[in-house]
Amino acid sequence: MSETKTFYVLHGDDDIGREEALARLIAQMGSGAEAEMNTSVFDGTVTPVPEMLNAARSFPFLADKRLVIVKDLLAHLGRKGGGETAKQHTAQLLEALPNLPAYTRFVIVERDTLRADHKVLKLAESHASGYARAFTKPQDATGWIIARAKNTYKAGITPQAAHALASVTGNDLRRADNELFKLAVYVNNERDITEQDVALLTPYVAEANVFHMVDALASGNGKQALTLIHTALAQDPRDEGFGLFALIVRQFRLLLLAREHLAQGGSPRQLPDLLKVKSFVADKVAQQSRAFTVDQLDSIYKRLQSYDQDMKTGKIAPRLALDLFVTSVTRR
Repeated sequence: MSETKTFYVLHGDDDIGREEALARLIAQMGSGAEAEMNTSVFDGTVTPVPEMLNAARSFPFLADKRLVIVKDLLAHLGRKGGGETAKQHTAQLLEALPNLPAYTRFVIVERDTLRADHKVLKLAESHASGYARAFTKPQDATGWIIARAKNTYKAGITPQAAHALASVTGNDLRRADNELFKLAVYVNNERDITEQDVALLTPYVAEANVFHMVDALASGNGKQALTLIHTALAQDPRDEGFGLFALIVRQFRLLLLAREHLAQGGSPRQLPDLLKVKSFVADKVAQQSRAFTVDQLDSIYKRLQSYDQDMKTGKIAPRLALDLFVTSVTRR
């Protein structure tokens, strides 16, 4: 039988994963007044370590466990200017944690990822009574969304929809989770969540709009392209046009690279690695690039660079630059 874990270090910038792990530990305390009486939560930036340890050693009242949750303690102790007091408190932790009573659950929660050589972290990783886990935001938000939909909401989501949602929420996993919850409720397990669902329910789907805008430009439909741009800007008033313009520049850069590759006899299968994008994105880029010649894309990309320079030097407002760009492309 494995030895009881009495002290834990949960750290990292993935606040959803970190807080869910903490919630599981809290749930193990049970419910009702007894659980509340035997649970203490401390702000590690203001509470002295001896006070926390005293609470951890206190015998539980009408229960078999005592839970002590300490937030942001290690970052506070490791800050510049902590001085001798911080060193003494760290030493007290290192001495006390391995000797906590079996009924204690002492949980240190840190919002940032700790260094691998942090003494308290190494102790939690190596001692039989300790437990440590890092919760870090994934590099691939699309993959995280697909897994989250399946594992948490028992819902399917297409890769295109997950990519569109990731383009909206970026590295903000909590916002992604909130939007995913709405989408899962909307489809009600009757079908997979689609890109159209994301566009309908999520306020601002910039990257998805860029794909549709390129389709409109390729067909010479300037009116539709302008409508998509103006709708995107209206849905995100914080963006003066710089963010959307940057996405358009990126998209035409991908189109140019893909068209040059294909024109030279390159295989479409090589595009994900060449463009450093997911395979379904590369497929869409390849499809769109065929609507243009290499010379047309080169001309468009140079025009975008010129507008970009004018915007950054204050010669033209971003929203006007977007309008002029669409007009110029659809008259090619």
